[in-house]
Amino acid sequence: MDDNAQGKTPEELLRAFSEEHSSLSGQPEDASDPNNAAAPSPGATFDTDEFLKGLDALFDAHEARDKAEPYLKQAMVDAENAGDDAGLLTVLNETMGFYRSHGRHKDNQWVIQRALELGLKMGIEGTEAWTTTLINAATGMRAAKQYDQAEDLYKQALASAQKTLEPTDRRMAALHNNISMLYSETGKLKAAQAELEKALSILEASSTDPETDIDVASTHTNLALVLLQRATEAAKNRQNGQAQDSENSDSSETVDSLLEQAMNHSSRTLEIYRNGHLEHSAHFASALAGYAQTCFAAGLFDKAIDSYRQALKVIEECYGTDTDYYRITAGNLAQVEETARAAKEAARNSKTSESDNNPTQIGNTQKTDNNAISPVPPEHCKNDVSPTSDHSAANHITLENKPAIPGLKLARAYWEECGKPMIAEKYPEYQGRIAAGLVGHGSECYGFDDQYSQDHDFGPGFCLWLTDEDYEAIGERLQTDYEALPQEFMGFGPRESTARAQGGSRRTGVFRIGDFFAGITGYPQAPGDNKPHEWLLLDEPTLAAATNGEIFADPLGAVSKTRQGFKMMPDDVRLSLISRRLGMIAQAGQYNLPRMLKRGDGAAAWLSIREFVSNVCSFVFLINEPIRAGYMPYYKWQFAALRRLSGRMSTVLPDVCEQLETILRLSSAACFGGAGFGEGGKGSAPAQEQIQTTVEHICGEIVAELKSEGLTNSDEEFLEWQRPYVEAHIGSDNPVLHSL
Repeated sequence: MDDNAQGKTPEELLRAFSEEHSSLSGQPEDASDPNNAAAPSPGATFDTDEFLKGLDALFDAHEARDKAEPYLKQAMVDAENAGDDAGLLTVLNETMGFYRSHGRHKDNQWVIQRALELGLKMGIEGTEAWTTTLINAATGMRAAKQYDQAEDLYKQALASAQKTLEPTDRRMAALHNNISMLYSETGKLKAAQAELEKALSILEASSTDPETDIDVASTHTNLALVLLQRATEAAKNRQNGQAQDSENSDSSETVDSLLEQAMNHSSRTLEIYRNGHLEHSAHFASALAGYAQTCFAAGLFDKAIDSYRQALKVIEECYGTDTDYYRITAGNLAQVEETARAAKEAARNSKTSESDNNPTQIGNTQKTDNNAISPVPPEHCKNDVSPTSDHSAANHITLENKPAIPGLKLARAYWEECGKPMIAEKYPEYQGRIAAGLVGHGSECYGFDDQYSQDHDFGPGFCLWLTDEDYEAIGERLQTDYEALPQEFMGFGPRESTARAQGGSRRTGVFRIGDFFAGITGYPQAPGDNKPHEWLLLDEPTLAAATNGEIFADPLGAVSKTRQGFKMMPDDVRLSLISRRLGMIAQAGQYNLPRMLKRGDGAAAWLSIREFVSNVCSFVFLINEPIRAGYMPYYKWQFAALRRLSGRMSTVLPDVCEQLETILRLSSAACFGGAGFGEGGKGSAPAQEQIQTTVEHICGEIVAELKSEGLTNSDEEFLEWQRPYVEAHIGSDNPVLHSL
């Protein structure tokens, strides 16, 4: 870049821009000069909010490809006729984004120039609107590969942002992220990494929960990809005997250390998505692809293949298979599979000792130092506009080396191959009396476990259940024989139990039937129908833990009967709980949420959303009846269970799950976005409006289902007023079942 470009004023930058782009084909002579614009038409008006709503509607209806450009051009004319410069600047900013996203870079040049000229004419330097315009202009120039001008504009935008935005404003993070994209595309990789680290620092400082923040996750992905680029360059230089490029390399950083840093960041990304239960988000596919690329570079081909396959499933779910996104990822998968085949064939044919080109170690993972460094990752892996904690991935790397097998499947195999033969040999007279299975606390009992669940309370094990009489006769001896079974099985073990899963709280081994269920619920068997107060003391996660899992053998049927008793919630209790959920859904979602948003109390609004979502989840399980749907588990697995329930053919309200996830995705912007949040400066209002619309849509569906079930004949959509209709169907007059 020309050193003389440093420190140029906006006017000087614009003059240089205009000189380079003075022959813009297809545009009228006055299109780039607001001074030549026609005088405002008398009585003409322009409504910016209505313009933005109309544009959003085109995108929501998937009609933007054909209808957005005419709509934008007409809006320019309308704003000019009304003499509304601020409205026109908004239209130009939106047009920049549209042309950029559709690769219309030549058409975008006159829009960028016109927006900058208009901003200077309006004298808006030193305002957020000017900062936003500079960012959009710079990003458009970067997309057009006009890198020198893009860098100049980004620097002007950064200087403006430092005056107009708070240091922890997420738009600052987005700006650093976009500058990083520029440096990455121009080969300034150390500078790109530094910008992303600044973005990550801002995001973590501003986030209410970095452990589930998707923007933090995106930045970890981008950092991993930049580190991979740096590792690629370092490996090439070393292989060719070239000196390290000081602009992209550091003498203290080796290929190994760069790859290890990349693995840390990409593993952290997946951890955040899973913490936030965002595995069905389209962005999760990019996270998986970034992790796969890192594994490929580190020579972990099996992991790379598995991650690319997972990414393809997410892409298919979100976009289908007839997309470039799917085809590019499928091509990357094919490349990794071919490389893996070639590496395995070479390993079989080679008996030479390790050399510089043979596998070396990075911590607990194996990599091929030079040849396994893959090309720069595909474009879709990197997040263009999304803004972007550095946690070690060593534990995840170790865990991922283990075979993938669900805990229930492992437990059943362990029972069949080890437990069952032991009982047949040592307790033949009790073969027809001992029950076996796996039920209770732990993700494997729900079927939600994965390789990340294997770091605690996981390994070969199952439950053996005895009647009181049989336990008195053989219980202690059977426990001793159970503990003598092989501690390692199918590559797992010995079972590692945390302190909370030992002693009286152990999850596997020999139990009295009544003691086992009492250990979970406090009751050796389910309360009677005439004891609703006892049922109401049992929260849903507790009942979920008592009724999950699988029973492998139950000759007497005693365990199945006891477990089934907890599934048979009395209908009066179920209806009472449904009424309570309706009350909280109304209070949190329909009443308090909009009030807190109007007050600007983001924290209170966030908590209102949490209460709304949790109570709607519970309502869906209750309306589908626990005997068929089970119970809502504790918060960690609520959405995993709700997604599974929603996928069943006979489930009612199956689309509520997706709507709730949409609300959660929008909640950060709605509650904490602020007035100028988002590209174009539309603020948090669109997210707030969509959340409230979705809340009312869900409540409308709930009313329709209540009517379908015969629980109400009222059309009232404020759910508090539905409670008397539901409670009229409660047969008992016990006051604990009725609201005041």
